[in-house]
Amino acid sequence: MSLNRSRIPPPVRGGPSRRGLLRGGGAMALTGAMGATVAGCGTGLGVDSHGTVHIEVWHGQTSTALRAVKRLVADFHRSHPKIRIDLSGGVLADDMLQKVMAGLVAGSPPDVAYIFGSDLASVARSPQLADLTTVVESGQVPWKQYWPAAREGVTVDGVVRAVPAVLDSLAVVCNKALFRRAGVELPGPGWTWPEFIETARKLTDRGRGTFGTGWPAAGDEDTVWRMWPMIWDLGGEVIAEGKREIGFAGEPGVRSLEVLAALAKDRSVYVDPKPGGEQMYQAFAAGRLGMVATGPWQLPDIRQAKIDYQVVPLPSFHGRSVTISGPDTWSVFDNGSARLTAARTFVGWLMEPEQGYLWDTQVGSLPQSRPAERRPQWRAYAAEVPGLPVFTEVLETARVRPVDRAYPKISMPFGEAITAVLLGRSTPEKALRRCADEADAAIAKVR
Repeated sequence: MSLNRSRIPPPVRGGPSRRGLLRGGGAMALTGAMGATVAGCGTGLGVDSHGTVHIEVWHGQTSTALRAVKRLVADFHRSHPKIRIDLSGGVLADDMLQKVMAGLVAGSPPDVAYIFGSDLASVARSPQLADLTTVVESGQVPWKQYWPAAREGVTVDGVVRAVPAVLDSLAVVCNKALFRRAGVELPGPGWTWPEFIETARKLTDRGRGTFGTGWPAAGDEDTVWRMWPMIWDLGGEVIAEGKREIGFAGEPGVRSLEVLAALAKDRSVYVDPKPGGEQMYQAFAAGRLGMVATGPWQLPDIRQAKIDYQVVPLPSFHGRSVTISGPDTWSVFDNGSARLTAARTFVGWLMEPEQGYLWDTQVGSLPQSRPAERRPQWRAYAAEVPGLPVFTEVLETARVRPVDRAYPKISMPFGEAITAVLLGRSTPEKALRRCADEADAAIAKVR
């Protein structure tokens, strides 16, 4: 086996945006209208004259991932003859939030939907989003041994409101050929952000058109989410504990932005203005970037480009790398007791080890739990994909963005601040001050 497009393509979203790209205020506009939706008012019980329960699953996938969904559904039908799954009527994952919100307003949501983790808090305003605590605590699911990031990413206000679908992490992929050409030693675990800055400077060769690293600068969530590991490493938080204000307004935010300011000053960073970092990844695949912070979803493209690469953990300020994960979810909606029970049965079955392995290796997810990572099947598979084990190892320190409806109100002004620093239009201090003023005023209104 090998990790290539025929086996593990990036899921539908493509590029880094597959890890929870926020789509502005669309969720906020719809959640107010759907708040009064009554649980259980779906499209009927879905039980036919033979006692078979029919449920609707909006999977959001295409290509290889869709084939994996269809194979899993066929296997499920063989072992659960009294439940039938309808995969029609859904949309791609990028459009899922709006489609699901509209369904909730109309009282006709699907029974199961593929929801980005960054959207879960908005969806959770609806009483039709099911509590899945009993599912994850079933005997077949090693819930307590799931990675903390996987558990936290589906928990809203202390309640499990979804189950993990796809799990990832961020690490740094290095182009070994560019390191050799520049006479620079490859980094390893324990390296620091100052060393990252210096390495990027040494790898930059303006005559050859190469840069030490790249950073998305569209101001979107892809610009933002790769900053949180630095802020967490420095003791900051996205939202201050017990308060409705940002938790990185001081030193954590300034020092993190100073990393980008130093890269910009050295002109060692390729600043990508397009959403999703598409141009940045193309530059890496073309051998023009020495390092790129990315996730396991990018490995197929890197391998296809025949880049000789090495994966290392993210740098840190204190010697112990902190990373981020952006879990996607399977969310269940209450359309009556029979359909709800069937939907819970289906997502619980997906979490069992055999189905989990098939799904992970087909859609590019990391194993959801420590037992899954230790399975001989996964270990043998990962051994054939250079760098893949590093993305799993760093899950030990992975955190997730807060599952909070206020998050978009923070991400948007912070994305603007990051872009301003990368483009040399503002100092870290001024950019962060403006971000704090806008974000604090906005999130104070979110209840």
